[in-house]
Amino acid sequence: MDEIRIGVVGIGVMGSSHAGYLHRGEVENARLTAGADIDPRKLQRFKKTVGDDIATFESAEAMIDSGCVDGVLVATPHYDHPPIGIKALEKGLHVLLEKPVGVYTKQVRELNEVADASGKMFGVMFQERTVPVNQKMKDLLQSDELGRVKRNCWLITSWYRSQSYYDSGGWRATWAGEGGGVLLNQCPHQLDLWQWFCGMPRRVRAFCSFGKYHDIEVEDDVTAYVEYENGATGVFITSTGESPGTNMLEISGEMGKLQLQDGGISFHRNRISERRFNAEYTAGFGKPESWRCEVPVSGRGPGHKGVTQKWVDAIAHNDSSLMIADGREGIRSLELSNAMLMSAWTDDWVELPLDEEKYFGLLEERIQSSSCGPEKAGSDRVMDVRDSF
Repeated sequence: MDEIRIGVVGIGVMGSSHAGYLHRGEVENARLTAGADIDPRKLQRFKKTVGDDIATFESAEAMIDSGCVDGVLVATPHYDHPPIGIKALEKGLHVLLEKPVGVYTKQVRELNEVADASGKMFGVMFQERTVPVNQKMKDLLQSDELGRVKRNCWLITSWYRSQSYYDSGGWRATWAGEGGGVLLNQCPHQLDLWQWFCGMPRRVRAFCSFGKYHDIEVEDDVTAYVEYENGATGVFITSTGESPGTNMLEISGEMGKLQLQDGGISFHRNRISERRFNAEYTAGFGKPESWRCEVPVSGRGPGHKGVTQKWVDAIAHNDSSLMIADGREGIRSLELSNAMLMSAWTDDWVELPLDEEKYFGLLEERIQSSSCGPEKAGSDRVMDVRDSF
């Protein structure tokens, strides 16, 4: 079939990166045909880079209505992801969204419903799923190497940010400008991997500190506890105020534990199941014999470009199973972050599925009192995800 014509909405740091590999022809069966941004300076820089053959637009709507694209890759501020995605899908275009898919699940659920009705390919940029060590972790868990999972703990505090980072834009770290802090900006990939590995919990209890280490409105320190249907528990700890930080995931089961850290996996494997040992051992003190195995992992993931390639392949073959991550799955990690914030705001457990109307109401209260302000947020938030990683 003919090449898929792709337009990038939001040509800041990440959008420019996506546009770059598309323009260089590094994604098979795809061609960059357009870029859109509400910031004229970014459009000028974009034109100098890609030349006059690529169309430019001052709004996402103008690009969507232009007829010069078959699909859009959206790399704008978080609040804009669902409305742009909805407009594009309703216009009959395919959509690939940068993470997160949105700020609150009520809006994203509406996006998912439009995607269901559209018949178009809707993907999300969860490139961490392409990393070999993450794929190996998923494989080990799916193959039941651990047996029944008992507990998981993800300590991800390697997100240190200085005050100057937050001061670099008036919209940063405000409820009106970004809609969240470390959970929404830095942790979407970890929250996605967490649920990809372990599934969704049934309830959440979280303790979030807002502006604990920085002069900001949103959360910069989080400790969350979750419970699963099978009785397993989990802990998720994150912060932008610790240095040096740590990034380690540990998952314990009846057959031992998996540790994911520093790009490798250690499998502390019990020779027999802990449950069997518990039932049969009669000598009091003792524990199952355990072997530490370094799990072999090789290669590098294709990253952002690989996610885009798979999305284009799905379009070309009309097969959504080819995508790295269906866009509808993006609501899961967002639901986790929404639930953690709501638990902190209400000082209570939050049952899943989330009460989306209640969360939206609580968020709206904070948007209205935000230092950025709803009107200022609209003018300051240029189409650019910037350094949200």
